[in-house]
Amino acid sequence: MFRTTVENLLKDGLEEKQHLFLIDLSISEDNSIKVVIDGDTGVTVEDCMYISRAIEHNLDREEQDFSLEVASAGATAPLKNKRQFKKNVGRTLELKTNDKEIEVDLIDATDNHIIVQWKSREPKPVGKGKVTVQNKAEIAYEDIVEAKVMIKF
Repeated sequence: MFRTTVENLLKDGLEEKQHLFLIDLSISEDNSIKVVIDGDTGVTVEDCMYISRAIEHNLDREEQDFSLEVASAGATAPLKNKRQFKKNVGRTLELKTNDKEIEVDLIDATDNHIIVQWKSREPKPVGKGKVTVQNKAEIAYEDIVEAKVMIKF
């Protein structure tokens, strides 16, 4: 019952802030609540405070003892949600699939797959040496083992 109450309060808070979305919610045996959120345009401290208050102010500490932590998905955290892929179109990803691990440019993200491109060195069709080839692929979300945004300075 406690979990359902927290989930409903979180849902209501996220409905108020349409640009935010849930990445992860965990509630341990000792009622330690951890919420990880992300946003289409990033997450501010005020966003975390808003979600925290949406939950905390509607739970009765006299009735239930709990701790609450609301955080944003870190810059180096793996992408888990389709909306995270959509917000990162145009960025470089470190992408792991079942058969390869490559650095790719995220060109587009739909509801079913992502479109990526990358360069690779391959043997020339004729003669010795290698040539740089531009590759492009559609990859279904279910084929992605892990994807992280590459931070460049």
